Amino acid sequence: MTTDTSSTASKPHTTPTPSAYPNPLGLTSVLPGSLPPRLGTLTAPNTYQVDAVFNRRPQAEEVTALHSPTTQQALSDAGYPSVTLRVSDRRLEIANTNLEELKSGLATFLADHLAAITAKIQKDHLTAHARLAAAAEAEASRADAIAREAGLITFEQTPATP
Repeated sequence: MTTDTSSTASKPHTTPTPSAYPNPLGLTSVLPGSLPPRLGTLTAPNTYQVDAVFNRRPQAEEVTALHSPTTQQALSDAGYPSVTLRVSDRRLEIANTNLEELKSGLATFLADHLAAITAKIQKDHLTAHARLAAAAEAEASRADAIAREAGLITFEQTPATP
């Protein structure tokens, strides 16, 4: 069986469609093995890194948004100015926090923020797709009008006079 690749080789690269984001990015659980071994002792640190598992692999745009100054500002505005986030494969590294802070509101903030990032990306993609579709429709209409105009031109000799 042969596969025709001639048409796929010339197709331009496209950005992911909104369906590339089937469900909001979220977190499922904390990785207990990533927690400091001194937790629960007198020498436990006040803040540390907590690794959480994503519900799916984040798309590049979602990673960019999570690493952005906008996310850092949102954390600060929500009362978590020292917390930082870093995506590492299918994990979110939440630094300068602790389990208590996560339980008392940071986890909910992160869940809402991740869902909002996905929703914004989906909305931006839908808007871009709508603009492209409108531009394509306008171009097709323009090309049709030009073709109709060109079709009205005839190349006929002037009739000879007797």
